[in-house]
Amino acid sequence: MVYASLTPENNVVTGVPAILFAVSKKTLPSSVHRNRVKRLMREAYRLEKSCMDRSVEFPDEGRAQKLLCIAFLYTGRRQNFPDLDAFREEVRRLLQHITLA
Repeated sequence: MVYASLTPENNVVTGVPAILFAVSKKTLPSSVHRNRVKRLMREAYRLEKSCMDRSVEFPDEGRAQKLLCIAFLYTGRRQNFPDLDAFREEVRRLLQHITLA
């Protein structure tokens, strides 16, 4: 997972972070498997995003509005990818450790 806080250009900020799910063609050559992994990651994030709402706080920097951007990158190299419960556990662990400087 890669994340950053950005100041939006148009000063329009929503309470929802910008999310990206990426699976490399090199990691999983089959498009069917890539799409399946992305669906599992999206569902795991949807189920676990509530744990992030309480833990992520932006430091007060002159009251500038910020947008949280998160990218989930799948790096598994196994032919059999994890099930939804494994994705949920990993997403929960990652979201609980987000700290913004």
